[in-house]
Amino acid sequence: MTTEFDAGSTPEGATPPAGSLRGPLAFAIGCFLIWGLAYGLLDVLNKHFQETLSISQADSSWLQIAYFGAYLLLSLPAGALLHARGYRFGIVSGLCLTAIGALLFIPAAAAGTFLPFVGSMFVLAAGLCVLETSADTYVNVLGDPAKAAQRLNLAQSFNALGVFMGPLIGGAVFFSPATTAALGGTTRSIQIVYGLIALAVLVFAAVVWRARLPETGLSDHGESDLDDGRDRPLSRQPHFIAGVITQALYIGAQVGIGAYFINLVTHKWQGLTSQEGAFMLSLGAIGYLVGRFAATALLLRVSPRKLLTIYGLINVALTLVVVAGIDKVSAVALIATFFFMSTMFATIFALGTAGLGARAKKASSLMVMAIGGGVLLPWPMGRIADLYGANYAFLLPALCFAVVAWYGWKGSSLGRPNTAA
Repeated sequence: MTTEFDAGSTPEGATPPAGSLRGPLAFAIGCFLIWGLAYGLLDVLNKHFQETLSISQADSSWLQIAYFGAYLLLSLPAGALLHARGYRFGIVSGLCLTAIGALLFIPAAAAGTFLPFVGSMFVLAAGLCVLETSADTYVNVLGDPAKAAQRLNLAQSFNALGVFMGPLIGGAVFFSPATTAALGGTTRSIQIVYGLIALAVLVFAAVVWRARLPETGLSDHGESDLDDGRDRPLSRQPHFIAGVITQALYIGAQVGIGAYFINLVTHKWQGLTSQEGAFMLSLGAIGYLVGRFAATALLLRVSPRKLLTIYGLINVALTLVVVAGIDKVSAVALIATFFFMSTMFATIFALGTAGLGARAKKASSLMVMAIGGGVLLPWPMGRIADLYGANYAFLLPALCFAVVAWYGWKGSSLGRPNTAA
C-alpha cells in the first residue's frame, strides 16, 4: 500500500481514478477499526465497573453518556476543523486526541474511583468524534456517489471487526482473575490495555501524517440531474432532517443494547458468568461483522431503502422477544439483533446525505453529531432494569427500530423525487 498520492494532480471536486483511491480508502478504513475496538471495550467496562466499583446499572451508564456526549458536543467543531484543514489533518488530530484519552486511563485507574474514568472516556471519545467525522465523510465522497452506501458498509465491516475484538480482549483481561493477577491487579490491567491502545494509535497517526490524501469530491458529491432540491439549505431538506433524527434514535438503541447486553444474558441464562457474557457479546459482534459484509453484497441487488425497512422490522420483533424474558431464547434473540443493526448506520448516513451537493460535508458532520443520540437510552434503560428487570428495558430499543423501519419506507424519500436511492 502506497503512502504517496499526488493530490495536486486532481482538481478539487473531481474524482480521481478508482485505482488511485485505494490507498486513501485503506487509511480511512483503518480508522474504522480503531474506533470499533474502543467501542467494543466500552460495554465490557460498563459491567466491569458495576462489579469492581459497586455502582448501579443506571450509574454505570455515565460511561456511555460521556462517550456519546462527546459526539453530541463536538461533531460541529469537528466538521468546522475538517472544512478548514482537510481530511488528513482531521484524521491525524482525531487519532492524537484519542491516544491522549487512552493515556488518561492510566492515572484514572490509579485513582480507583469512577469519575476519573468518565472524564477519560469523554476525552477519548472526543478524539473518536473528530476521527469519525473525518473518516465517515471521506469514505462517503471517495468515489462514485451512487456507491456511497456500499463503501460505507464495507468500511463499517472493519469497524465491526474492532467491535468484535473489544469484548474478547476485555473479557479475557478484566473478567479473568488469573489474567488480572498476572498483569498486576485490576488497576494495572486497565493501564496496560489502554497504554497499548494509545501506542498503537500514535504509530498509525504518524503513518497517516506521512501520507498524501486527496481532498476530493467535496464540491459536487451527491449531485445528479434527479436531485432537484440540492440548492436548498439543510433546514429545508426533509429527508436529511428525518435522517439525523433516525440516526440519533438508532444509535441510542445500539448503545443501549450493548450497555446492558451482559446484564441481560447473565440474568436470562442461568449459570452464565460475566466473562462468558462478554464472550457472548463478541458473538453478537461477529453477527455485526458478517451482517456488514452481507449488506455490502445485498446492496448490489436490493435498494438501501428496502433493506433498511426490512432490517428495522426484524429488529422490532427480536427486541420484543427479549422483552418477553424467555430463558435463553431472549439472549439468543438479543445476539441476533446485531446482524440486523449492522447496515443501519451506514445506510441511514448515505440516504440522509444523498443529493445535497456542496452541502454534503456539513450534512455529514451533523449526521455524525447524531451519534450523540447514544446518550438517550442508557440511563432510562438502566433505571428500568434496576426497577423492573433488564428485559423490560429493551422496550425502548424496539421503539427506535420502528422509527428506523419507517425511515427506510417513507422518511428517506421526503422532499425528494420518487427514485431509488
